[in-house]
Amino acid sequence: MRLNKWINQSFLQSISSQLNTKNKSTIKTQKSIKLSVVTQFFPPDYAATGQLLEELVKQLGKRGVDIEVFTSQPGYAFRSHTASAVEWADQIRIQRSRTAQLWPGRIRGKAVNGVLYTLRATLYLLKAWRYKNILLVTTAPPFLPIIGYLGYLLFRLPYVCVLYDLYPDIAIALGVISKGNWLVRLWRGINKQVWLKAKGIIVLSPAMKQHVVVHCQEVAKKISIIHSWANPEEIVPIAKRENWFAWKYSLVHKFTVLYSGNMGRCHDIDTILEAAKQLQDESIKFVCIGGGTKRDELITRVNRLGLNNFTFLPYQEKQVLPYSLTACDLSLVSVDATTEGLIVPSKLYSALASGRPIAVICSETSYLKEMIASANCGGTFNNGDGQGLAQFIRFLNRDPQIGEQMGKAGRQYLRSHFTPKVISQQYLSVLEKALFSDEVKTIPQSDIK
Repeated sequence: MRLNKWINQSFLQSISSQLNTKNKSTIKTQKSIKLSVVTQFFPPDYAATGQLLEELVKQLGKRGVDIEVFTSQPGYAFRSHTASAVEWADQIRIQRSRTAQLWPGRIRGKAVNGVLYTLRATLYLLKAWRYKNILLVTTAPPFLPIIGYLGYLLFRLPYVCVLYDLYPDIAIALGVISKGNWLVRLWRGINKQVWLKAKGIIVLSPAMKQHVVVHCQEVAKKISIIHSWANPEEIVPIAKRENWFAWKYSLVHKFTVLYSGNMGRCHDIDTILEAAKQLQDESIKFVCIGGGTKRDELITRVNRLGLNNFTFLPYQEKQVLPYSLTACDLSLVSVDATTEGLIVPSKLYSALASGRPIAVICSETSYLKEMIASANCGGTFNNGDGQGLAQFIRFLNRDPQIGEQMGKAGRQYLRSHFTPKVISQQYLSVLEKALFSDEVKTIPQSDIK
């Protein structure tokens, strides 16, 4: 009996010691990550990618990751077009390039700014490699991941790519460049080399992963699908009658359909306009908040048709978003059919957080259809189905309780899958795997579909 008791105690002590060692090793691993995030857009810019990255680095910082952000001077800020060259926020060092933003509202200006920032980021590498042990590079601007590749070639610095958009595929889909152009072949060749040398690749949807694998099948196993997110603690449902933003713009007594965010060339405005034409004589208001190349086009067409059921507002500051996003009865998300699978609308996640039903305009094969059905938070409509969208708006206008149930379901879906805490853990797993795959066994991450 004494022998058995001694064996049991020894066994338990051994297991406990192993668990403690493993926990200490994991903690040590997380704290030993020295991450350099390279992205052109970061607050005070209100570009969606920058806003998301700010939340991400804060969450990673709380998990013990030592972080430095190398970004550019703001091009889309509200109050100022300059920011401190170096500043600290939540123990995160933010360094900004001296390169100014030239004509950020124009396509050529954006391209020039992207090139200038990338050149500055190349110089930044010369310093970063000495005290950072991994890079996180984004596709903002689209060709920025080459910085990670250069860091690997010059200093054997490991890097992880975050693909927000897939280029040159988007440029081809929009007719900016032909598929057989030499630049396309060069760009795809560079992409392939960048992806092959990357320690990890993060995409935002299953469809994006499929597109990457088509061009470079060898990297399939290193691709992680990690969605965008929204913070449900910052964006909280507010009744329209209690919402100053809704009162300010006379939205309280009308069923309000909200499009908030960029109206760029990758978004479908035709279907929205067709629905608005069918609803022009009803007590329904369309509110478009934001900017983008298609915004002016929509304003021109609305004026030409003599529609009086639209209100256009500029981008809102971050502290206003909890009110502007909830000053509606239905949120709109749209993706043009030509760019299906090449982009992911980040506005979807803030719409989920707002607790309002969502109408998504997308192609028949879009992953968004399955996602909205799983969340049971609204409806999806094929590109061009303005009539179906109009009928859905009428349905919700007649039965607000159904809309309320959809909004609650969407918010719960977000809280379960797409919060900063949930997503930052997935990013951390990718970083750990990239740095310590031979030292730390991480739980495999299943793709969220």
